[in-house]
Amino acid sequence: MTLDTTLLLGEILVIALFGGFGANYGLIFCCFYQLWYVLSKTLAEDAAWKFVKEKAFDMVTINPAMVIGSLLQPTLNTSAAAILQLLNGSETYPNSTFGWVHVKDVALAHILAFENPSANGRYLMVESVAHYSEIVKILRELYPTMKLPEKCADDKPFTPTYQVNVERAKKLGIEFIPLAESLKETAESLKEKKFY
Repeated sequence: MTLDTTLLLGEILVIALFGGFGANYGLIFCCFYQLWYVLSKTLAEDAAWKFVKEKAFDMVTINPAMVIGSLLQPTLNTSAAAILQLLNGSETYPNSTFGWVHVKDVALAHILAFENPSANGRYLMVESVAHYSEIVKILRELYPTMKLPEKCADDKPFTPTYQVNVERAKKLGIEFIPLAESLKETAESLKEKKFY
C-alpha cells in the first residue's frame, strides 16, 4: 500500500447478506428494518469508494463483523452489549446469526494492510458465523455455573448461518483468534469493568 492509500473501517452485515444482490437491496433492507448504524457505515464506504475512484488513489477497507474481546473504553459498544445481555441473566437469546471477530484481529488487519504495499480492496473480518444459541452454548461451557438463557426469544426456525470468504484476510497474515477465546476475553473484560 502506498502513502496515499486510505484505510476505512466498514460494516460487514450488508456485504455478507447482500453482496451478490447489489447495494440497493442492502440499503432497502437497512431502511426497512431501521438499521441506521449499518446503513450509515454502508453509505460511508460506498461514498469513500466513489471518492477514491474519482481522485485515482488506493483505498483498503477492513470490514469486521461483531467485534468482541477486551474493552479499552469505559462504555459498552454494540457487540459487547450483545454478550452482556446474555451474561446478565436474560431469559432468552435472540433468534439471530452474526459473524464474530476479535478486536485484536481487526486491529492487526489495519496494521498489516497499511504495511503491505500490495494490499487492496476489501478485507472481510469474520472468525466464525454463529447463531446466538451457539454463543450461549460456548458461554455455558466456559461458565457452567452462570445463569444463561435457556431458550430462543421466539419459536421460529433459527436464522441460518452463512459463509464469509476470509481468504484475503488470511493471505494478509491474519490467524483468527477462536470464537471461544474471544467470548471468554469479552466476558472477563465486562466483569473487570463491573458491567455484571
